[in-house]
Amino acid sequence: MILRLSAVLILCCSSPASLAGQTSDPSPSSQPAQRARLEGRWQAKTEDEIRNIMVRSDSSAQFGDQVARWRVVGDSLWLTLGDGVWQVYGMKLDREKLTLSGGDLEKPVTLRRVGPPTARADSVAIPPPPLPTERAWD
Repeated sequence: MILRLSAVLILCCSSPASLAGQTSDPSPSSQPAQRARLEGRWQAKTEDEIRNIMVRSDSSAQFGDQVARWRVVGDSLWLTLGDGVWQVYGMKLDREKLTLSGGDLEKPVTLRRVGPPTARADSVAIPPPPLPTERAWD
C-alpha cells in the first residue's frame, strides 16, 4: 500500500508529516478545548522498521530526502510532492496521535508524535501548491 506521497506514508504502511489540527482534544466542559497541532516529528512503526516524518509550520513535510507541501482542509490532510496534484486523506488528529485514511491507503495508518519539528534547511525547497481543484481522487 504505497502512498502517492510515497513517503509521508510509505513510511507508515506495512509495505517495503491556520496550521492547527481540526479535532479538539476531549476535555472537561469547564476547560476550553485545545486544538492539536499537526507540526512535529511523527513516527510510524511497521513490522520491519521505524519511519519518521517531520511536519513543519512552513507547510513542509519531510521524510528522508523527499519534501512535500501539506495543507489541512476541514478534516482532511492534503499533500503534494510537486507533481501538480493534491493527495487527499481523511485525518483524525489528537495531541500525540495522527490517523490517516482513504486516498490510496488500503487501511488507516496511525502515527505517534515523538517530538517537535526541526527547522528546514534553506537549501530544501517546498513544492509549489497545485490549484485546489487538482486532486488525485475526487
